[in-house]
Amino acid sequence: MTTTASPHGRAGAVATALAAALVLPTTAALAAPASAAVSPAAPVVIDEVYGGGGNSGGAFDQDFVELWNPTDEPVSLDGWTVQYASATGSWANGAQTALTGTIPAHGSFLVGQGFGTDRDLPDLPAPDVTGTIALSGSAGKVALVRDTARLDCAAAACAQLPQVVDLVGWGGASAFAGSAPAPGTSNATSVARVEHANTADNAADFRTGAPTPAGSGAGPTPEPTPEPTPEPTPEPTPEPTPGPTDPGTPVPVVPIAEIQGTGAASPLAGRTVTTVGVVTAAYPTGGLDGYTIQTPGTGGALDLAAHTASDAVFVYSAATDHLVAVGDTVQVTGEVTEYQGLTEVTVRAATDLVVLPDAAPVEPAVVAWPGTDAEREALESMLYAPGAFTVTDTHSTNQYGEVGLAAGDGPLLQPTDVARPGTAEAAAVEAENAARAVVLDDGASTNFLSSANQGLTPPYVSLDEPVRVGAAADLTEPVVVDYRNSAWKLNPTRPLVAGEDDPVTFADTRTDRPEDVGGDVQVATFNVLNYFTTVGADVAGCTAYSDRTGDPVTTRSCPGNGPRGAFEAEDLERQQAKIVAAINALDADVVGLLEIENSLVVDGVADEATATLVEALNAAAGADVWDYVPSSEQLPDVTEMDVIANAIIYKPAEVRRAGESLALGTESAAGGAFDNAREPVAQKFVPVGGGKPFLVVVNHFKSKGSAGPWPGDADAGDGQGAANESRVRQATALRDWVGEIAGAGQAVALVGDFNSYTQEDPLQVLYDAGYTDAASHLAEGQHSYSFDGLSGSLDHVLLNGPALARATGADVWEINAEESVALEYSRFNYHGTTFYAADPYRSSDHDPVVVGLGSGKGAPSGRGTR
Repeated sequence: MTTTASPHGRAGAVATALAAALVLPTTAALAAPASAAVSPAAPVVIDEVYGGGGNSGGAFDQDFVELWNPTDEPVSLDGWTVQYASATGSWANGAQTALTGTIPAHGSFLVGQGFGTDRDLPDLPAPDVTGTIALSGSAGKVALVRDTARLDCAAAACAQLPQVVDLVGWGGASAFAGSAPAPGTSNATSVARVEHANTADNAADFRTGAPTPAGSGAGPTPEPTPEPTPEPTPEPTPEPTPGPTDPGTPVPVVPIAEIQGTGAASPLAGRTVTTVGVVTAAYPTGGLDGYTIQTPGTGGALDLAAHTASDAVFVYSAATDHLVAVGDTVQVTGEVTEYQGLTEVTVRAATDLVVLPDAAPVEPAVVAWPGTDAEREALESMLYAPGAFTVTDTHSTNQYGEVGLAAGDGPLLQPTDVARPGTAEAAAVEAENAARAVVLDDGASTNFLSSANQGLTPPYVSLDEPVRVGAAADLTEPVVVDYRNSAWKLNPTRPLVAGEDDPVTFADTRTDRPEDVGGDVQVATFNVLNYFTTVGADVAGCTAYSDRTGDPVTTRSCPGNGPRGAFEAEDLERQQAKIVAAINALDADVVGLLEIENSLVVDGVADEATATLVEALNAAAGADVWDYVPSSEQLPDVTEMDVIANAIIYKPAEVRRAGESLALGTESAAGGAFDNAREPVAQKFVPVGGGKPFLVVVNHFKSKGSAGPWPGDADAGDGQGAANESRVRQATALRDWVGEIAGAGQAVALVGDFNSYTQEDPLQVLYDAGYTDAASHLAEGQHSYSFDGLSGSLDHVLLNGPALARATGADVWEINAEESVALEYSRFNYHGTTFYAADPYRSSDHDPVVVGLGSGKGAPSGRGTR
């Protein structure tokens, strides 16, 4: 295949939100249990590869990679990638497709890839995920990888990497599994396993034949059709001049509503029709290659019970998209097609477009955002007058210029943050999310993180008008209801250019400090996003993610117990400046830190990173305001600890340490509860102004990103993700340990990143032990994390009874999870506009949580509990 992207679509946020140019998030998506490199026991295999899509003589118009699950259980692919390299080339940036979703037991999963130039060839069955990789039609290498980092390997070493689940080299590939590559292919053939065989030997397992794509929900595979005999090329015809034109001989005109029909697909698909409409949106640039037309005189107030067929359609036509203007009335002739769920009329020649005298204008449809696909189909491609929306997702804004929206007030919520997993209440939240969700796009298919486009600036990202989860989105002009990349969208009527007028205004919901939580002392938790003072550039063998000029910014991988985070000193300075600004403005007296370098493991100097951060905090404050709690002697041997750690910093003028620092260091060996998580650390404090002591315990439980060793660690599909049993065991061990170290009547605050949403099982263990989530109790409706467009809290301050009696208030300071990742230090110089600022916003991907406590001498001051 010679193309590198779909001609008028793209793999959206669902498919490529974690492209190789991005730094890994601290809380990843769900994944399956690990296996050791390529082996016959792999939980998922690459079953078929086809690279001739859209080429001359091709069987389909699109490349694909088909996966197969040989096991008896479904496997989550969240956080995995399909990666590609040419037969003898290296694994390149941009040749990765992020996977989401689940592959059923003994079932297939179809990853659609790049389209070729021949769109007359059959479409694939509906892909489960769509990427943009242009595979070779004859030879190449495809890897199924358990994470999103770009592979950096060659030859036989690729099949030995622990993150490589499966590898297929075919043709003259330089890397493969087993004794030799699989056979080469042609535009008409794929390479596929023989009855799903997997001996971990490409030469033995694969044969060449006609492509047979199938996905997790695929029906019968369409039969490939031979390439049609080319018709004689017509004599060139002068392009019509925009404006009133004689339409020539009358032809039967099919109303647009009949083209659309009342179902998901057009009843006229495959037929050539002539229709008439008013141009409501035009996309001559940006990759959509077309325009929308709507039946004259339609729109206005609609009753979706009666309005069951759309009066508008997308005209896919690179040949004519530059010949029309919004407001023109046009007659077009072309084939009715379905492109990944969007009904289109494909117009291939300028002679098939006639500009007519002006007809009755159209009006934007006035109706509440529909909650079902059937109702949205009735508005497909129509001009729409949007109502009230709230920003719910900014993750892919800097990559694709799109913003996730939720109809009405408030963002979409994680079901298990507000309801117990597996309950009818959780299912109701999930259904409400589906009914409210829509994506505001930018009228283009530009990937702003691809090397060709990184000099551009994505729309909607701004330091002056920040786009933030939870903020009201006021759409100030009509938009078009669109369907692309398996998502309903609202597209502006033109391709947007950053800095020019766009159709939306976002409310500024930023605050420069948390709400006043009262109390005599304040306790907080803050995930500092892999704050490492050992930078990647100083360690041999480390690789980096780089900016648009190739300058390294963040560490991608390092051998052994190497660092994470910033790659060079200048990058650390930017990261540190934002964290310092946030912590000093947080104005807490005790702060539990997560994801800070465990310097004892990384370079043998205990507490080095924590001490460096304290020094920077004091320098910014202009005085010795902060100190840190030294590492406990109770921590396990260095060989049992992770490269990231928990730490505690505090203000000596407000609180003093009572006793030595403590740690749960007996559960870190194999089989222990904290074998796959960071050890809890603790310190007892006493208010300097007088009062009763309180114990602060800092925690960072196992992430949802991969299963641990326990039977209950596999994703149960109830919303809690992988490693749930690991986290329950960690909560149980924490409960028991704190019961041993805290005296009777001792006030205890458990703080940190529990990697558990508020209603999930691990926190229930602690609730049952008498702890209360302070933010849920005192600051309802706030959330510390945003993932996949859903808001919830992974970060908590849990108070036991005596601490709750002293609580005066709580706040989730929403400075990080709500902001675009473009503002992070890790994205410095990734775009034509620099979005970095040395302020608190997007200093991490988790929001800090702060709680006020009274001294314990009497009734708590402040606003009290409720």
